[in-house]
Amino acid sequence: MSIPHPEIFLPVFNAYLPEPHSSLLSGIIFGTNLKTSKEFYESLRTVGLLHIVVLSGINITLLTVIISSLTKNLGKLVSILITILSIIFFVIFVGPEAPIIRAAIMGLLTSVAILYGRKYFVIYSLILSIIFIGIFFPLWLTTISLWLSYGATFGIILFGRSSSKWSVCKDLRVSLAAQIFTTPIIFIYFKQVSIIAPISNLFVSGIIAPLMIFGFLTAILGKINYFLGYIPSLICYGLLSYLIFVVETLSKLPFIFFKF
Repeated sequence: MSIPHPEIFLPVFNAYLPEPHSSLLSGIIFGTNLKTSKEFYESLRTVGLLHIVVLSGINITLLTVIISSLTKNLGKLVSILITILSIIFFVIFVGPEAPIIRAAIMGLLTSVAILYGRKYFVIYSLILSIIFIGIFFPLWLTTISLWLSYGATFGIILFGRSSSKWSVCKDLRVSLAAQIFTTPIIFIYFKQVSIIAPISNLFVSGIIAPLMIFGFLTAILGKINYFLGYIPSLICYGLLSYLIFVVETLSKLPFIFFKF
């Protein structure tokens, strides 16, 4: 049985959601090109949130951390299984293309690191994975998405763990950890830097996982019957409206984005 291509679900999103909500949800789940206005695209770049609509691995890394955190009370083994199954389902659903597989590998490595706290073991695994990619997929070494994936994962492994009981503190630490190594990469490659990126990522990191979950439900149930996908689409609309509000509000602040 063939796996349906994600594009067959795009009309489902369009049936439920206006723009830019529909394009944002498609980008977050499938990595499809945004069909929004140029102004909104620039706003996403200004606040450092373009990565959430590109399957570069950063959003999958954050999603993996969130799923691991939500399921950690079920036991390490169960938590790992749920995380692995979630990533595998995601890969199957969006298609096993090179960037997706790479991002999935990074997500699996991150989940193991967060759950077991074995920083140096996972760092060693990251080095081996780079060697593996260099041997079998050398062209991947030239992609910015690869290094953004590694940068985010490396930062979270080193600095993302927190003993704080406050979820806000944990989210801030994970967000800042991911930004530590990705910001220099973005600066070197794109000659730009978003000063407010850590804050904007903190504001939206907690809704990426729910958006993926309810986005999948909207796509699958809505494909079966319009009314089945209506409730999850309403939830997506609310979360996406919040995301759009954050982007548009923060992008209006002065001196938060510099291009060289």
